[in-house]
Amino acid sequence: MGSGTESAQQRAGKTGASIKLVSGERELEFTVVNGVTAWRAQTAMTKEPGTISWIREFHPGEVMIDVGANVGIYSLCAARFSGARVFAFEPESQNYALLNQNIYRNALHDSVTAFCIALSNRTKFDLLYLTEFVAGGSCHTFGASLSPNLKPRASPFRQGCYATTLDELVGQDVVPVPQHVKIDVDGIEHEVVQGADETLRDRRVKSVLIELNTGLDEHWDVVDAMLERGFAYDPAEADRARRTEGPFAGTGNYVFRR
Repeated sequence: MGSGTESAQQRAGKTGASIKLVSGERELEFTVVNGVTAWRAQTAMTKEPGTISWIREFHPGEVMIDVGANVGIYSLCAARFSGARVFAFEPESQNYALLNQNIYRNALHDSVTAFCIALSNRTKFDLLYLTEFVAGGSCHTFGASLSPNLKPRASPFRQGCYATTLDELVGQDVVPVPQHVKIDVDGIEHEVVQGADETLRDRRVKSVLIELNTGLDEHWDVVDAMLERGFAYDPAEADRARRTEGPFAGTGNYVFRR
């Protein structure tokens, strides 16, 4: 799978610019509005190769819940390349708009449904604290202005936001019990997992990919909770995914499978 012939910078400088990914006879096109969104599309297959490998395990028609979908890179890959039915959750306003643009651009509205809400451990209205007001940005937190290490930080902008739990969504038949769940919310993954307790106990859930920070006790509690629910993970796979340097050192994706 590769990108088009133009560079990310060239495409980012054009009105309605996009970057195309091709896999065999299937392709995706992502809207590019700045350097951040260009980078996300350009590195779709290389930034988290373990996530792409996980998505390729899906069977056509299986349901994936994408918590922290950003502009939809992995949601769209799951729909187009694996034939999954995806429910994507992204509360940040600019990312949500681009997520929907990408769904529309690729004619995937029958396969991917986006919700502009956060998932947490309870249903409530609160604030979403942004690290920066930039399309494609990340590390925003719901309910408190925290860094990915759960330390207080200043936030240059905040927006009103609504959060609910995965259990509530499944219980009200808003989404079906999924076969696969991806949780990547830059620090508060443990709250999402707490709000998905009943759903994750359902044996129809086959796998859950969670970005975990090994420096946080709250995230080791997630590992224990997933094992208690009957999941297992491959330590070698987790080691390969874990970053060893930079601001996210010690953080990586754990794939829990039944």
